[in-house]
Amino acid sequence: MTRTAGGADVVLDSVSFGWPGARPMRFDLSVAAGTILAVMGPSGSGKSTLLSLIAGFETPLSGRIRIGGADVTPIAPAARPVSMIFQENNLFPHLDAAANVGLGRSPSLRLTAGDRAQVEQALSRVGLAGKERRLPRELSGGERQRVALARALVRDRPVLLLDEAFGSLGPALREEMLDLMVDLHESKGMTIVMVTHDPGDARRIAETTAFLDDGRIAASGPTGDLLAGASSPALGRYLGEGTSR
Repeated sequence: MTRTAGGADVVLDSVSFGWPGARPMRFDLSVAAGTILAVMGPSGSGKSTLLSLIAGFETPLSGRIRIGGADVTPIAPAARPVSMIFQENNLFPHLDAAANVGLGRSPSLRLTAGDRAQVEQALSRVGLAGKERRLPRELSGGERQRVALARALVRDRPVLLLDEAFGSLGPALREEMLDLMVDLHESKGMTIVMVTHDPGDARRIAETTAFLDDGRIAASGPTGDLLAGASSPALGRYLGEGTSR
């Protein structure tokens, strides 16, 4: 298994996916262990599908998905070395922050003393110390995303997937969460694959960026180089339409 500083490499080898009557998407991608990759592209280009394939929520028609050198294609989502955070943070409204985080350790919430200590530490790490007993409705949008992030931390998986996780936040909160991701990445070294519509997000934290268009990876490379010029006509059009350059 290929892991670096807490992360694992992610490889999609000739992975295809589609629905009857639609042109199949096809992904060839390699993400080095311990790096941050931004995934960008217009709506419908396959960004969320790409993450769902890595996480195991979708099954490819062909090809293989490897994480840390192991073929995870037939493995169920819960058994994959992956955590995922969505734009909708998927918190249970009747559970307080600590319990929502505790689900990352035990779906039945049968937590040991050690588990509870890990939950408390994770909440503190994301800046929510003292808010363990608050329900999601008593937290701001940014705080709810911090709870989701703390839950991913206690799962302690080498790969973290972010599907527009901060897209609904205002500019200040969004930058705050991105800075928090950088801090956590530096301390834990996990591999991060982040879907975003905003080139500014990619520039802020991602070493590399992949641009998707029509179910294909149309361009990829170091973030600064990729976003500085039009590596493909589709990317040039996308950046020209964007409001954040």
